[in-house]
Amino acid sequence: MSNPTVPPSTSVTPATSTVQGALAAIDTELHRTVSSLLEADPAPFAGALDRLRTADRVFVSGAGRSGLALRMTAMRLMHLGLTVHVVGETTTPAITSGDVLLVASGSGTTTGVVRAADTAVSVGAQVIAITTDAASALAELAAETIVVPAAQKTDHGGTRSVQYSGSLFEQAVMLLGDAFFHALWQSDGVSAEELWPRHANLE
Repeated sequence: MSNPTVPPSTSVTPATSTVQGALAAIDTELHRTVSSLLEADPAPFAGALDRLRTADRVFVSGAGRSGLALRMTAMRLMHLGLTVHVVGETTTPAITSGDVLLVASGSGTTTGVVRAADTAVSVGAQVIAITTDAASALAELAAETIVVPAAQKTDHGGTRSVQYSGSLFEQAVMLLGDAFFHALWQSDGVSAEELWPRHANLE
């Protein structure tokens, strides 16, 4: 599994009390995080794409802002023509063998997310996990684990990120979701015009 090295957040400019200063700090952290992911073992990324591509259905689950980021991923995967469900919605069916559960939890211990992963594994579904902890309960359940070098939401020391709570992790989840979509889209060779009819028209 991917377990990139986490450098300390010492290069971030401390003058972040203006919008531009905050943007500079966030840009620095995101650049460092993405660079680390680019240098990580490519196998979990390739495995995640293969599992998403061949899944009967894709389910996504995450709490709080991580869950919101995965909802954006769910939308994009739907645009590709995949059958996608958001865990917790009233129309979400039971997960079964042949399905994939895509989950995100910074700590890898979020109760609802770990419980969903455990249920998925128990019925023969596969789990793709995004987390900061390669040794977490969530990672142990996953067929593919992508480890993001970011602070957990309870880490307030400012050594991994100057941003509040799990912001850097949640931003990385969004970027990874877009990267999954983009890679799958490019490999399919489908044009943007062909995807467009799937875009929501009941807005």
